[in-house]
Amino acid sequence: MRLRLLSPAGRAPTWVEEGFADYARRLPRDCRLELEELPLGRRGKGIPPARAIEEERDRLLARLDADELVVALDERGKAPDSTGLAEWLSAWMAEGRDVALLMGGPDGLHPDCLQRASQRWSLSPLTLPHGLVRVVVAEQIYRAWSILQGHPYHRA
Repeated sequence: MRLRLLSPAGRAPTWVEEGFADYARRLPRDCRLELEELPLGRRGKGIPPARAIEEERDRLLARLDADELVVALDERGKAPDSTGLAEWLSAWMAEGRDVALLMGGPDGLHPDCLQRASQRWSLSPLTLPHGLVRVVVAEQIYRAWSILQGHPYHRA
């Protein structure tokens, strides 16, 4: 199974790239995590935010495979604990499909992206910067995998 985090965002600081890469590298090939950075929608004076969200929607939806399971990162989604996320990961692996994790730009995900998602995952009720979200997603996927493997990384 391949998990892809699709992220419309600008270039991330080095600590974000290193943090994401560290956790992604720990995962085995049959549960690999990849990051796909997409350009942000154009923002600026005289450009309504809705246009940027629509551009990001178009880019995100164009990157999805028809048979891929889509999970939207959304503050209104379910917020599983680590064991609950491990259950989600186990179910995703059992389905045998690749998983696309959709991250919104600065103004969030377009409703069409939320509609396309089979699940919505809330990391926190807090608003988190994009770089931190990348690292948290990678760490939590690794933690969920380690729970499933009985690896001592996770200590309840």
